[in-house]
Amino acid sequence: MRAAQARGRAMLRDWLWGPMSSLGLGVAAATALLDQVHKAWMLYVYDIGAKGVVTITPFFDLVLVWNQGISYGLLPQESALGRFGLIVFAFAASLALAVWLARVTTPLGAVSIGLIIGGAIGNVIDRIAYGAVADFFSLHVFGMQWYVFNIADAAIVAGVAGLLYESLFRGHKKAGKPSKM
Repeated sequence: MRAAQARGRAMLRDWLWGPMSSLGLGVAAATALLDQVHKAWMLYVYDIGAKGVVTITPFFDLVLVWNQGISYGLLPQESALGRFGLIVFAFAASLALAVWLARVTTPLGAVSIGLIIGGAIGNVIDRIAYGAVADFFSLHVFGMQWYVFNIADAAIVAGVAGLLYESLFRGHKKAGKPSKM
């Protein structure tokens, strides 16, 4: 019985922990912490809510927008059940990403997955604390306005870009012998 329990724990550990898990989870923790510190500073020290739109450059403003959807305002959820669904989805996605992280063997893959997990957790903390996600960065040029976003959103996009880069340019080893077909 004890041997079976030990094997079960070892299987679970192997499922959730791999050679790059420390790096990826460290990046996730740093990302979520940076995101939350920045949000707290913008909300309570800088008091962006009282300032309205703050123009930084001709193409970049600071503004407070409460996002009730996922990254970049997608799938807005105004009900408590909808918010709960987004929280559960973010936790499930983070767990799935942690399982993927346990199988990653490159630093780029680990950092990329860590950025995505950290961004998801940073936004979940907002959703739990405020009922919506605080977004601040507004980019616009030539009359085109992008979504207002935050550090967590930027981390998620950077993580996805890193995974795409690795998949397209670094993930495949060249074959030693070409096919004769």
